[in-house]
Amino acid sequence: MFAAVDLGSNSFHMIVARHKHGELVVIDRIREMVRLAAGLGDTGNLTDEGRERALESLARFGQRLEEVPESNVRAAATNTLRLTRNPRAFLRDAEAALGHHKPASGLN
Repeated sequence: MFAAVDLGSNSFHMIVARHKHGELVVIDRIREMVRLAAGLGDTGNLTDEGRERALESLARFGQRLEEVPESNVRAAATNTLRLTRNPRAFLRDAEAALGHHKPASGLN
């Protein structure tokens, strides 16, 4: 099984697929509105409400990713996270919410 997680500005998406007869077959898909960009406060930090929405969503994704090997999970973060003052703190919490799966931040 393979999984991809997209941490978008407005919604988070996850897709899980299995390789079968030379093709990828989607076996699970979820989309949740988190409005991450709307949770970017005037200070350049994610608001508590924005962080909470995002982390709750990722925890639900993590439950559905339990059967997917960690090496087969990829995640990408939106530009909203690159605009925050402390994206690494959020990514650390996101990793914990997903479980053993580590998001690829898109950050240097």
